Amino acid sequence: MEIRVDDLSGDQVKALIAEHLMGMAADSPPESIHALNLDGLKKPEITFWCAWEGDELLGCGAMKELNAEHGELKSMRTASAHLRKGVARHMLAHIIEEATSRGYQRVSLETGSMDSFIPARKLYEDFGFEYCDPFADYVPDPNSSFMTKVIK
Repeated sequence: MEIRVDDLSGDQVKALIAEHLMGMAADSPPESIHALNLDGLKKPEITFWCAWEGDELLGCGAMKELNAEHGELKSMRTASAHLRKGVARHMLAHIIEEATSRGYQRVSLETGSMDSFIPARKLYEDFGFEYCDPFADYVPDPNSSFMTKVIK
């Protein structure tokens, strides 16, 4: 598996982002969806990575710089054909390593509070993320879970 920065221009990447947004829409009410579309992911404060095996896209993840010490995990998604193969675990480890190299003191995230998000929350817990209050521009929302990890 090779993880590399991506410019979001490839057809496989566009399809995976579309799948991600459809998944969020299926599981969350519109006012509680915080997933970014292609244009949102192309902003300068966001770095977007894809995991590849040869020419096959396995998954993606992104990090938004909130400030010089705080990053936000965004757009974690594993391609349907590669679920339960460790793609998300590798991507998350890569993003945390990048946050560490940037000198961030913490990485935070918002994910759904519904049962369909249990696997994601469990993964984040396994990596040492703890539940927290809303951060950045988020507000309390019963459909959202907020988590953060202190980088040592």
